[in-house]
Amino acid sequence: SLKKVNALAKLLSQFLHLCGIFIHEKYPKCIYRQKERIETMFKVNENFAKLPGSYLFANIAKRVSTFQADHPEKEIIRLGIGDVTQPIAPAIIEAMHKAVDEMGHAETFRGYAPEQGYDFLRNIIAKEDFQERGCDISADEIFVSDGAKCDCGNIQEIFGLDNKVAVCDPVYPVYVDTNVMAGRTGLYNKERENFDGVIYMPCKEENGFLPEIPADEVPDLIYLCFPNNPTGGAITKAALQEWVDYANKNGCVIIYDAAYEAYISEEDVPHSIYECEGARTCAIELRSFSKNAGFTGVRLGFTVVPKELVRDGVELHSLWARRHGTKFNGAPYIVQRAGEAVYSPEGKAQLKEQIAYYMRNAKTILEGLSAAGFSVSGGKNAPYIWLKTPDQMTSWEFFDYLLEKAHIVGTPGSGFGAHGEGYFRLTAFGSYENTLEAIERIKNL
Repeated sequence: SLKKVNALAKLLSQFLHLCGIFIHEKYPKCIYRQKERIETMFKVNENFAKLPGSYLFANIAKRVSTFQADHPEKEIIRLGIGDVTQPIAPAIIEAMHKAVDEMGHAETFRGYAPEQGYDFLRNIIAKEDFQERGCDISADEIFVSDGAKCDCGNIQEIFGLDNKVAVCDPVYPVYVDTNVMAGRTGLYNKERENFDGVIYMPCKEENGFLPEIPADEVPDLIYLCFPNNPTGGAITKAALQEWVDYANKNGCVIIYDAAYEAYISEEDVPHSIYECEGARTCAIELRSFSKNAGFTGVRLGFTVVPKELVRDGVELHSLWARRHGTKFNGAPYIVQRAGEAVYSPEGKAQLKEQIAYYMRNAKTILEGLSAAGFSVSGGKNAPYIWLKTPDQMTSWEFFDYLLEKAHIVGTPGSGFGAHGEGYFRLTAFGSYENTLEAIERIKNL
């Protein structure tokens, strides 16, 4: 009878339960062991577990927040994270207002943006940033995005996991961390304070804080950032040409971060890697509107992938186009109109003044700390000053010392890599008044 069958089924279920075997509630034909279910039903990306602690700037923010809570009466001067402080230029604000008004009328409303960006922006980028500097870059090789940080983290997705990565040391953490997350590195080596499986190119005082071409092992991907974050160092065109020649000879791809090119003041320092002969066949360039136009809170950038760049028989341009179109819906129309205004005569003039303002801060920090006896560099082609910590302090010891005694926030050099230990980064993105006050406080320590 049905009653006997149900009783037998219940006894069988209890017996299987005692044996550690279970019948799936939703799928009765599926049986499994409890241990197997726990171990095989769900897994996270274990590569994230390789990353030590939290992101550098999140760690800094936490320490500053704790100090401020304990000392609410102290006035903190922030010269740490590279965030701008001057308002967006009037010409750009005007363009944004106009674009906002357009969105309020059916005949001028815009929805999803083209995947690679609006033609009006890509065309002017190609003309102003590249063609007028003698670089052979066309508008259809430009991919507009919501910022260079996202692009420098995402670009690695089009490359195989067995590619060997080379980075400067010290280095902007995003280059390394995103490759760790993808599984392109080994474990974190606590003794060396870096990751196994990555080629680190030391940037030391004796070599002008510039990397040397790897001698022992040929990388597949090479990350370069000039003017450099964090050291503020710059590379000459002749020196950059050596990297381009090396990459073409060995089949490497250079990921070139030019986020700070607007701050270049010296004639022999290139604004783009495409000023070098042969760069179209070996380099991808990343650009940002954050530092040259104050778009840190607006978000806009772009990546250049030349069609001549081919690896493994595939155009990297087509791979990035596929990735970009799948995972990105385009920067907002309002923001792209703001980007277009950066290149207007009024926008250029206003941003030139803004950059000069920040570089006056850089000069003030550089000269003030030098006069106070610090060993300093940078600050001439970039808004960053790189200083050696005094009295053999570690980078984090100096961070705490500066915060507690002078109420100034900077960035510990060790947060950028093992060869950043013993150094400290200050930014020129504060107000001029705060910059002067910060230097006086440091001098009085």
